Amino acid sequence: MHAQSASPSAAASAPVAPAPGTAAAKRRAWADLNSYRLGPGDVIDIYVYGEPELTRSKIQLSASGTIAYPFGNVDAVGSTPSQLEEAIENGLKQGYLVNPRVSVVIDQYRPFFIYGEVKKPGGYPFQPGLNVRKAITLAGGFTERADQDKIYIVRENDPKNAATKIGLNGQVLPGDTLTVEESFF
Repeated sequence: MHAQSASPSAAASAPVAPAPGTAAAKRRAWADLNSYRLGPGDVIDIYVYGEPELTRSKIQLSASGTIAYPFGNVDAVGSTPSQLEEAIENGLKQGYLVNPRVSVVIDQYRPFFIYGEVKKPGGYPFQPGLNVRKAITLAGGFTERADQDKIYIVRENDPKNAATKIGLNGQVLPGDTLTVEESFF
């Protein structure tokens, strides 16, 4: 006869992460970037439609994170691109434009960093969809002394700067720091 499988309710309640490289995984990575908070080192473009004198290109955000506009400075660091769009639109409505349309585009994300047992440690430009395996490839691959099971990540937004073990398919975000430990035979 037919083999019994797990009950549908048990299968439905177990969260399943999308397989790496699939369309679902890419959508999830982009969804994470929709809540992306701008930080020092990001390069953005701000378009004010129909108003070229208010459009700004290739703005690299500094630690202060403010952008000058005729109505005053706008804080960019810590906000999402959509929050920054809204702040600029609101500022422009105060005596400058009746119905401004603003778009903020991330031109270049701040780098991530990788150290330890990789051939070329250092900082590298972040790319959407980046995982640990791809980050290690960008850094020239593992050295012969690398322990591929001892990779740690420190998230930029973690106030404790706690190093957490991560697998090769784990997601890397802008500003993160990866460390590949040495293998001891």
